[in-house]
Amino acid sequence: MTDDAVVLETDRLWLRPWRVSEAVIQRELWTERDPRVPAHRRIDANGHPTVADIEEGIRAARTSSIGLLAVERKAAGDVVGYCGLVDSGRGSEGEPELAYELLRRAWGQGYATEASWAVLDWARSSGYERVSATVWDWNTASRRVLAKLGFVETDRTEDPTHGTNLFTTRRL
Repeated sequence: MTDDAVVLETDRLWLRPWRVSEAVIQRELWTERDPRVPAHRRIDANGHPTVADIEEGIRAARTSSIGLLAVERKAAGDVVGYCGLVDSGRGSEGEPELAYELLRRAWGQGYATEASWAVLDWARSSGYERVSATVWDWNTASRRVLAKLGFVETDRTEDPTHGTNLFTTRRL
């Protein structure tokens, strides 16, 4: 890691830049995605993205106040997903979007909420005043996480073929 690498710490987690050797974890996230997730977010018929594709993406990534950080459990020393901020272009100007995804084996243990609190603190300290998040209407677990974090569902939705995508927002 470089000296300017973002590293966030919670009681149980480290959030830090991805290591190339962890591309297999990102690939596992792709394989576990719900079939209702749009095709461009799942493994395609040709097996892409491959581990090599993901490794290249990790090499090219630079973390600033926008970026997806690996979520590492301190006790086990393993990476179980990601959490961070993305510039999706769907929010208001200068408003990043909170994003997180965990491996199924890490679900139901409060890691998404814990990691997201750290990211929201990071966003606040980086000068953001508001953060948005989108969630599929059928993703009740993520909707619960966002509610715990104080996100409020807006009237704005997108209704693609994979379900209604709800827009939420939170003032920092």
